[in-house]
Amino acid sequence: MALYRLEDPGPLKRPALIVALDGWVDAGSAATTAAALIAAGGEVVATFDADRLFDYRARRPTLDIEDGRLAELSWPEFQLRLVRNDDRDVLILTGPEPDYRWPRLADAVVEAAKALGVVEWISIGAIPAAVPHTRAVPILGTASEPGLLRGDIRPGPMGLLRVPAALVSVLEMRASEAGIAAVGYFAQVPHYVSGPYAPAALALHQAVARHLEMTLDSGALDEESEQLRARLDVVTSSDDNTRVYVERLEGMVDEQRLPAGDDLISEIEQFLRDQGTGPAR
Repeated sequence: MALYRLEDPGPLKRPALIVALDGWVDAGSAATTAAALIAAGGEVVATFDADRLFDYRARRPTLDIEDGRLAELSWPEFQLRLVRNDDRDVLILTGPEPDYRWPRLADAVVEAAKALGVVEWISIGAIPAAVPHTRAVPILGTASEPGLLRGDIRPGPMGLLRVPAALVSVLEMRASEAGIAAVGYFAQVPHYVSGPYAPAALALHQAVARHLEMTLDSGALDEESEQLRARLDVVTSSDDNTRVYVERLEGMVDEQRLPAGDDLISEIEQFLRDQGTGPAR
């Protein structure tokens, strides 16, 4: 039984596929926010079988109740959308990170990508890290081969970093194995910030636009980023301990002393503990 239904969108122009999934490796909802902007108004060309991918007790549908009447249920969706552009077409795969069938799903996604003629794969995500909100959002890159990353994005961190895998990376690896040129852009979000983090969403949006050599509408992300920066400035400066900590992070960035792999793992584990979803020991 097929795991997805694929529509025929007709001929596509050098389609690139962007993947951003809600949940793991989407700190501050940065990746999914950026992807949603790019996918706005796009047509659905592939729908994956949600009943076979999600545990509805873990990710429950949303129920709207109007004046005591059960009005509408919104179920989690895992879909591939198409946005047509003059120079090239862009496909965007978004949705909650599924609970089940990751290997089969990876095969299905790559199969759909090959059927649609995808020539380039771009994963985006965000991770909590020891970085200050007062500096530009750092972005780490992954690439299936040297020279694919665009701009001043560097691959990293260097050396071996072993972390719990995200589906977005599983998909990227499977795409690379299938011969699709694949890159990943992962924004680093200050680990002391909770809630949506517009600066990281904007940085990822700009990284994708730069990679595709396209002009993409960033919506209100610029204004939201400035407003959040101002609020964080006030909050962090009102407490001496927090102010000193942020200044220490600024010094590390200004001296280009990035955390080592073990430090990054510690930051991620702390983030998980704060969310109540820490890895089992």
